[in-house]
Amino acid sequence: MARLKLKLQLYCGNEIAMGPGKAALLQAIQKTGSISAAGRELGMSYRRAWLLVDAMNRCFAAPLVEAQSGSGARVTTAGEAALADYLALAERSEHAA
Repeated sequence: MARLKLKLQLYCGNEIAMGPGKAALLQAIQKTGSISAAGRELGMSYRRAWLLVDAMNRCFAAPLVEAQSGSGARVTTAGEAALADYLALAERSEHAA
């Protein structure tokens, strides 16, 4: 039986505001408390991880990730909501396929 796989990407102008990679990065930041550690966990450079976070923060009304005092980073309440909404939408679209 053939299976259809969807890759859900949400755009902000010409830029991807949220997709599977950015969702995985948010989850890794939640787990590690750090952009650099999250990037390492996903096999990407700190620069690449930071650029993805910067794009998400610019595309949404409120920042999804913010620096913590001292060191590290955290996913904001807006980031948690955006991630949950994206994952729910991706699951619904996968079931519809």
